[in-house]
Amino acid sequence: MEQFELKQIKDLLDVNLTDLVTESKKEGFRFLERLINDYKNGTNNFSRSGEFLYGVFNKEGLLIAIGGINKDPFSTNKRIGRLRRFYVSKDYRRIGVGRSLVTRILKDTSEHYESIVLYTDTEHADKFYTWLGFIKDNNSLKSTHFLKL
Repeated sequence: MEQFELKQIKDLLDVNLTDLVTESKKEGFRFLERLINDYKNGTNNFSRSGEFLYGVFNKEGLLIAIGGINKDPFSTNKRIGRLRRFYVSKDYRRIGVGRSLVTRILKDTSEHYESIVLYTDTEHADKFYTWLGFIKDNNSLKSTHFLKL
């Protein structure tokens, strides 16, 4: 990932998300729009202890991937984190960008959580997360995969 820069996003409003949002919408995903809306209205700005938002930028400085982690809002256990708003641009998939992003998130949050959950409804994402060690879990309506840290 030498040609990419992975960094924590401190203020989402300082990042140009236009291309990534447009691309994700063409694929039928609306969660990046929700990311922006939730950030603007303050319902989720990844600012609580143990919460982080990261971006991966190409050599031109364009955002090519994004993902974050929150305390799981669907659990009363504060030691469960939820991987959220994870998206990698189509042109940058299958070259390690997504893996590096998840690895960084897990590394930086390991002291805050005992397990991580996520929800996905695509076969490609299911295979990706399973490949990273997440276990498929069909027992919850709010998550599809989990990982014990």
